[in-house]
Amino acid sequence: MGRSKIQVLYDACHALFSQGKLPTFQQIHYLKNLLDNFEAIDVGIDEFGFCESPTSDSSRGLLCEHGFSEITYIHIHECDDFSIGVFCLPAGKVFPLHDHPEMTVLSKILYGSVYVKAYDWIKLDSTKCPTIGLAGKVIDQVMKAPHEPTVLFPRSGGNIHSFRALTPCAILDVLSPPYSEEFARPSTYYSDVPIPSLNGYAILEEKPLPSDLVVHGAQYLGPSIETMDDYNFGQIGYGNFAN
Repeated sequence: MGRSKIQVLYDACHALFSQGKLPTFQQIHYLKNLLDNFEAIDVGIDEFGFCESPTSDSSRGLLCEHGFSEITYIHIHECDDFSIGVFCLPAGKVFPLHDHPEMTVLSKILYGSVYVKAYDWIKLDSTKCPTIGLAGKVIDQVMKAPHEPTVLFPRSGGNIHSFRALTPCAILDVLSPPYSEEFARPSTYYSDVPIPSLNGYAILEEKPLPSDLVVHGAQYLGPSIETMDDYNFGQIGYGNFAN
């Protein structure tokens, strides 16, 4: 029996991100190709909404696309080197402008349509609080599945981005390394003020965590993943429940 797509992705992420150095362009391209083959069913989501709620289709062991009434994160795996998970957004919901400090991020829209806006810093002033600076817009478009995976890097590719769901949508994310308060990689949120005289540029200013941003957790119901710890202890691992 062959490995599931999510197992292949985990194995590749472990091989590339656990070696203590930045992956090469060819290695990132390989991961991007792996993501490009993913569909919602591969991570345990029924995108066609045949069931009534996120947990009602227990006979097939699937989460249901139209059962997500709030922004929901399905936690699949996280270790010191990388994380894998899926953001599910109902139509009209917004995940505000936020950054990915010192991270490489690969994203694949599994279903739906989403408006993406992304910036990279041009000039950053972090000597005072809050952080403020000039940023150039890298992405300003509607992305609709099927769409090729996107890749952002610590200082390029649209490291600071936001999503607005035009229809119910799901986005599979691989982050390396993952967010960590302990290692000074928190998620920071920003407001953007476009500069009329400089088309495509804006001033970004750090702002507090939006009070109306609530991310719910849902249990991962896709194929199990055998992790390196599982190999060591002879156990099969499942994604954790994200609260």
